[in-house]
Amino acid sequence: MRILLIAGGWSSEREVSLRGAAGIAKALAERGHSVTAFDPAVEFEALLEKAAAHDVVFINLHGAPGEDGLIQGMLDRAGCPYQGAGPAASMLALHKAAAKQLFRRAGLLTPDWEFLPIPPPADWRPALSCPLFAKANTGGSSLRLARVEHEPALAEALRDIFAAGEEVLLEAAVSGQDVTCGVLGDEALPPVLIQPLEGRYFDYNSKYRQGGARELCPAPLPEAITRRLMDIALMAHRLLGIKGYSRADFILPADGMPCLLEVNTLPGMTPTSLIPQEAAAVGLSFGELLERLLELGMRR
Repeated sequence: MRILLIAGGWSSEREVSLRGAAGIAKALAERGHSVTAFDPAVEFEALLEKAAAHDVVFINLHGAPGEDGLIQGMLDRAGCPYQGAGPAASMLALHKAAAKQLFRRAGLLTPDWEFLPIPPPADWRPALSCPLFAKANTGGSSLRLARVEHEPALAEALRDIFAAGEEVLLEAAVSGQDVTCGVLGDEALPPVLIQPLEGRYFDYNSKYRQGGARELCPAPLPEAITRRLMDIALMAHRLLGIKGYSRADFILPADGMPCLLEVNTLPGMTPTSLIPQEAAAVGLSFGELLERLLELGMRR
């Protein structure tokens, strides 16, 4: 197939996107496909022309203009297939405050939150008590994420996020283990248990530094909890209207009641990323996973 691989973009996760694209291009080329790299940050005006010259698009963008649904909306208008979620599902999942409203309305357990789309007034006090997390509402890769132990430290965390042009989501800190669970097609994949080796939570360094975290797949958890994680991941996937694949991130407290944090529509896609690890656990190689995603997109 002639595949247009879109990566880079203009979000703070640009470098993560480009690093992942190199492995995707290599794996698809090894399986006999013709792969053309495309970076919307430098050739955005050529998108529709390039897409029309290819059979299918593989989107490996993190943040804008991929996870917000912009690229998908343009490809839909051009009649060009691509893997993963469409425009509406992409935006709903990316906007954490919107997604959490949908989760709670559907009865899915998610940490309490407070949404700050603009800087609050000087006399504002948070509705949540510390400790809490301050994070960019539409951010990813744990960039602009801070654990706030005491209220005086909150102002600095807010300044950093607002200065980057982001909205803020404050989220109650829930104690427990980090777990993630993917969906492929219409089936949940085996969850991954994540154990950061430094620090108290799964931050940027834990995710991307060599040896930053231990990732156990399939997660060594009781069968009932594993099944519950998989059920919730699939429920959230369908609730947001996602197609193709997604990855739901959880905190698993000691009581075993999974707490859903967010759902990613364009999760990390290197051979050692979380979704490829889960796919390998059910017998899919990295190259086979990529082809399966493209097949699902073309079928849709």
